[in-house]
Amino acid sequence: MSPISIGVLAVSMSVDAFIASVGKGASARRPSFGNAIRTGAIFGLVETITPLIGWSAGVAASQYVAQVDHWIAFLLLAAVGVHMVFQAWARDAEEEVGPSSLWTTTVTAVGTSLDAMAVGVSLAFLDVNIFIIASAIGLATMVMSSTGMLAGRFLGKRFGRVAEAVGGCALFGLGALILFEHLTAV
Repeated sequence: MSPISIGVLAVSMSVDAFIASVGKGASARRPSFGNAIRTGAIFGLVETITPLIGWSAGVAASQYVAQVDHWIAFLLLAAVGVHMVFQAWARDAEEEVGPSSLWTTTVTAVGTSLDAMAVGVSLAFLDVNIFIIASAIGLATMVMSSTGMLAGRFLGKRFGRVAEAVGGCALFGLGALILFEHLTAV
């Protein structure tokens, strides 16, 4: 793969993590720069590991991964999204939300990275250096997720509950879109 192809792949694999991070940043209202970097690092690490897992699984597991990855992604993203919407309206208007837990961040990262596992499986059929590609995907995801958290910070200050609810709806919608695309693919 050319460097341009690797770059396009890395950015395209990072878009869903960016969207999820915007929602997380909005729900935290004022995430620190350190929290944004932490979130980006978690998303980036998970997004680096999943194509390696997929590539390792290779041809033998491709039919099984492709058959369930969209359901897993939908369930994880929908659950986190619904929780975010519920939390946006359940707490008091003045209540400050702290940084999300490591568990919530990791579950969200896994939910947004299952497509990268499927890409990893498909890369097993090509003569590529999976470590370079996985590293590029992880780095792009880290940068985009950290940026998304900080963008969500701006939205959270301005729009509070609405921004958090929209972020939750976006996660749910992202999961539904992943599910729809896989179920309607020919």
